[in-house]
Amino acid sequence: MTNRPATIPLPTTRRAAGLVAAVALGLALLAGCSSQGASTDCGLDACTVTFERGVEASATILGVEAKLVGAEGDQVTIEVAGEQLTLTTGQQATEAGGFAVTLDSVTDQQVKIRVSRNPGS
Repeated sequence: MTNRPATIPLPTTRRAAGLVAAVALGLALLAGCSSQGASTDCGLDACTVTFERGVEASATILGVEAKLVGAEGDQVTIEVAGEQLTLTTGQQATEAGGFAVTLDSVTDQQVKIRVSRNPGS
């Protein structure tokens, strides 16, 4: 009886390569988000950004920068993709630089917005 070395079938190798590529893409997406005075929760086409009030807060998400400019009452001024927007809680999404931006909530400590890719852009 002859012992032959085991060979790895080609489909398993392709699956492993696909898995490695998917992990690398996921890490690249996570590495693409950065923030100062803010926290982010991102998917492929949308991010929720929570800005801390009272500090210079900004985040880089989906390839653009989002900054908290000011907040008074339930009205917030932010800058997304270089465009300044004034938003109110409950208002429909506002377009800025190919993104749809909504104001989720405003408290004394935080401002939470949602930025998503605008499918029409």
